[in-house]
Amino acid sequence: MRLTLRVWRQKNADAPGAMATYEVDGISKDMSFLEMLDTLNEELILRGEDPVAFDHDCREGICGACSLVIDGDAHGPERTTSCQLHMRAFEDGDTIDIEPWRAAAFPVVKDLVVDRSAFDRIIQAGGYISAPTGSAPEAHATPVPKADADSAFEHAECIGCGACVAACPNGSAMLFTSAKVNHLNVLPQGAPERETRVLDMVRVMDEEGFGGCTLTGECATACPKGIPLPSIAAMNKEWLRATRKAPRRG
Repeated sequence: MRLTLRVWRQKNADAPGAMATYEVDGISKDMSFLEMLDTLNEELILRGEDPVAFDHDCREGICGACSLVIDGDAHGPERTTSCQLHMRAFEDGDTIDIEPWRAAAFPVVKDLVVDRSAFDRIIQAGGYISAPTGSAPEAHATPVPKADADSAFEHAECIGCGACVAACPNGSAMLFTSAKVNHLNVLPQGAPERETRVLDMVRVMDEEGFGGCTLTGECATACPKGIPLPSIAAMNKEWLRATRKAPRRG
């Protein structure tokens, strides 16, 4: 396959960025999207040019580090992570636009790499448990209703890639935050901090500059793990429950 790549190049967070055009040839349909970028970078290095910076780690669809906007879609034309997208999703002669996440809360570090540490700060604000459950066998013996266990597992699948933010017209982090809140709040071990967790995480989400939820569903459509949109409604119920119990101030 011969492809034309239009790639966002930006030296650092303060420098202006622009799309640069590259031609790549000899691309196999069996290559992953990141392997195709590796091929491009090998050619750039041989020509003495600066390779394209992009994030990656596991390359197994687990960590979410490989986040890219491909032809205007978070992670590309298929519901999967960028590293698990293969070149058979494209045709010979295609022109492919490759950009970083576009969100005020995710500043560009270089080229296609963005700083997603805002997600870490949301989790740190309340994404933990401190219930004493004893040793591991005792903790495992704590009964958890099947429906709650299934719900917790579903929300735990969120890998924090940020596709929901990139797809949202307002750059909202509601789907990510709801996944983290719902994951812990339905479990017995997460009950002691249930109210404070949701209030603290939503507060930090707002402080980090994420936009408001539009409830239009782009976030759930873009999620490579299929976290459902009703997760946001469930978190809103948690928030209302917490605010009713929050102590009055002043």
